[in-house]
Amino acid sequence: MSRKLLVGLGIVLLLVGGVWTAQGLGYLKGSFMTGQQLWTTIGLLCASAGVMMLIPWPKKR
Repeated sequence: MSRKLLVGLGIVLLLVGGVWTAQGLGYLKGSFMTGQQLWTTIGLLCASAGVMMLIPWPKKR
């Protein structure tokens, strides 16, 4: 996969994960996800995956 694609996908996952986490914790209201522990967990997992995609890993030889 190209580096630009990984960075783009990582940013999207980080943003979506942040929104889902905020909804799960009850900071963003107006959704069926508000105050639900499941969406907090899913959001944290997505945000973590996004961060992992943004880290520049060394290339294999």
